[in-house]
Amino acid sequence: MKAIKGRAKARQAANSSVVDTGARWGLAARGVLYLLIGLLALRVAFGGENQEADSSGAIRELAQQPFGKVLVWAVGIGLVGMALWRLSEALFGSAGPDGDKPGKRVLSAGRCVFYGFMAYSVLSFAASARKNKGSDAKSQDFTARALDLPAGRWLVGIAGLVVIGIGIGVGVRAALRKYHKHLKKAQMSRHVRRAIDVLGVSGGVARGLIYAGAGVFVLLAAAQYDPDEAKGVDGTLRAFAGTPAGPWLLALIAFGLLLFGLFSFALARYRRV
Repeated sequence: MKAIKGRAKARQAANSSVVDTGARWGLAARGVLYLLIGLLALRVAFGGENQEADSSGAIRELAQQPFGKVLVWAVGIGLVGMALWRLSEALFGSAGPDGDKPGKRVLSAGRCVFYGFMAYSVLSFAASARKNKGSDAKSQDFTARALDLPAGRWLVGIAGLVVIGIGIGVGVRAALRKYHKHLKKAQMSRHVRRAIDVLGVSGGVARGLIYAGAGVFVLLAAAQYDPDEAKGVDGTLRAFAGTPAGPWLLALIAFGLLLFGLFSFALARYRRV
């Protein structure tokens, strides 16, 4: 009986206003990052920027603005809120009728780890103003260490396939508008719903393309046994500019990232937590 009451209190705490505020702050922080990454990618597309078009470049760009350090701290704290929200989902289930499914909880745990690392990176920069490694360098370092492990080539290859699968899943779920089940539709007008669909589908597909592209480069690193073939967000975006479509494909994907940033702001307002 005490155990049941304890779980009930824990679930109530997970659904508290603190977690709700943290989740919405985190979604807004994610929106800031994607808006900046999209802007940096647009500059890369038209030859006007050498700064990395990834989260590290976005944070450095943010730090250069008026009250930049305060803004960096705000984004870092928001990402902590995002990680704690995902942790509460992993432990107690998420909102919705299928929120208690084991697969949903495992996915939330993975997101918790991802946003936890992002929060650590941002807050470390805010505290010390040291230059963080870009996504390409991080990806290559990780791949090099993995290749040195027993059966490392196979592990890296499997990781590449997993990342490709994640990218495809992100894009397909966005195209199918799976996010609808998480929205507070009763609070949204028809025009708001249409606008959110434009942002969610376009932005989600662009985001999925980047994940899938990064996974292809990890797979290539395994095939060639060369960690330098691995790329992060920045390298993957620049690779799109090297296709026959040239910088226009990169510009299109960059615009999609801008839309995903706006979509994150919309979720901060209308998502059920």
